[in-house]
Amino acid sequence: MQSGRGPARSRHPRSARAIPITTEEPNLNASAQLAAAVVPAAGRGERLGPGAPKALRELGGVPLLVHAVRALARSRAVGLVVVCAPPDGVAGVVSLLDSHGLDGKDVRVVPGGASRQESVRLGLAAVPAGTRVVLVHDAARPLVPVEVVDAVAAAVRAGAEAVVPAVPLADTVKRVEPQPSGPEPVLDTPDRSTLRAVQTPQGFDLPALVAAHGKALAEGAEVTDDAGLIERFGGRVVVVPGHEEAFKVTRPLDLVLAEAVLARRRATDGY
Repeated sequence: MQSGRGPARSRHPRSARAIPITTEEPNLNASAQLAAAVVPAAGRGERLGPGAPKALRELGGVPLLVHAVRALARSRAVGLVVVCAPPDGVAGVVSLLDSHGLDGKDVRVVPGGASRQESVRLGLAAVPAGTRVVLVHDAARPLVPVEVVDAVAAAVRAGAEAVVPAVPLADTVKRVEPQPSGPEPVLDTPDRSTLRAVQTPQGFDLPALVAAHGKALAEGAEVTDDAGLIERFGGRVVVVPGHEEAFKVTRPLDLVLAEAVLARRRATDGY
């Protein structure tokens, strides 16, 4: 497990389980254009309730962040995972990931920022030059199946500039005029067949995403996801099928559902 600050490439001594120390940058794309994955995990996630930062809340006795990193590490398409930790918690996150046996994949921990967007930008700076495909994954989506990770990476390798996994909406959606209090007037009812609920990991051509983040920083623009940055600056985003188990753990009820999904997986396939 490595920690780093920005684009620094130095390696530091680790535990006896560590990969042998080297001063050379591993060529992650030498054989199969392996993707790098960035996991922003510096936020607190207040909607999940008081306590530890959301990424460190436990699911089945294991922090959400560890589940999310494992989900990415299971993919043969991913060669590197960069975790963006709270700036004052880098050492703790390194220790946490080391303690859960994640040395089999190249995992680096860097300080994140005050916002998700800033954390992703800082994580991208730690991705080795020459990497073509980068995935951005929410730590709060701990149960994304490896098939979704593979499909997103494959679509970028096939030439897509930006790829998002998504699922059809089950509920009818109303567009409303927001009100500070009281009933909100309905403006219209969008055609549900044209709508999708977007998940992660989202996949990108790395230079395109780095350029979009640079433009956003210069303009002070903020969006809710990285695909939104690509859209904002004229890029093309495509959708691949997501999975119902790749939901985001945001509220206490989501954690209850995630515990049920995890229990079923452990009972049926030794997850």
